[in-house]
Amino acid sequence: MPKIKVCGINDAEFAQRAEALGVDYLGFIFAEGSPRRVSPAQAAAIAASLTGCARRVGVFANTPIGDILGIARRIPLDVVQLHSVGYGADDVARLKAGGLEVWRLDEPCGADAVLLDGAAGGRCGGTGRRADWRRAAELSASGVRVVLAGGISERNAASAAATGCAILDVNSSLEAAPGVKLVARLESFMSAHSVSHAPREC
Repeated sequence: MPKIKVCGINDAEFAQRAEALGVDYLGFIFAEGSPRRVSPAQAAAIAASLTGCARRVGVFANTPIGDILGIARRIPLDVVQLHSVGYGADDVARLKAGGLEVWRLDEPCGADAVLLDGAAGGRCGGTGRRADWRRAAELSASGVRVVLAGGISERNAASAAATGCAILDVNSSLEAAPGVKLVARLESFMSAHSVSHAPREC
């Protein structure tokens, strides 16, 4: 069964509770224009407050690879999520050479996983729109590790997991407003799917 990623982390108390509930990945968004964007300093402070084994994911779009590597060392990050299609195989290779796991939007290009998200209004993701679940199932069946984002909620998480994806990426369904996450919604989500949630490995 898929592991759980909560994206758009911008609050230490929420991040600590997410770890305690068994969330596997915590996503920090560094992409310009996102209402959930954090600065490297904010992300580093939140990361320093964590004591569990949730892995830290940095979400980037159109950021130079050298800058990504610098931010990854500062936080530090375990995973880099390339949330735009402008990154190629050479970029992925540079990040992996830096000891990072890499997820890339839409196509592998040598990455460790493919991220599928719901695009809308010129935005590649973060819209709350559902991604292409049929493609997620096809890629998963072919052996590709898929991170499925876009409109994942307590109501549809079991169906999303049935695509065979490796990771469910939850974001807007946990919010009262963009960038304002509620612990109660996270607790409800994790409680509803605790039976099917794969055990976390530190």
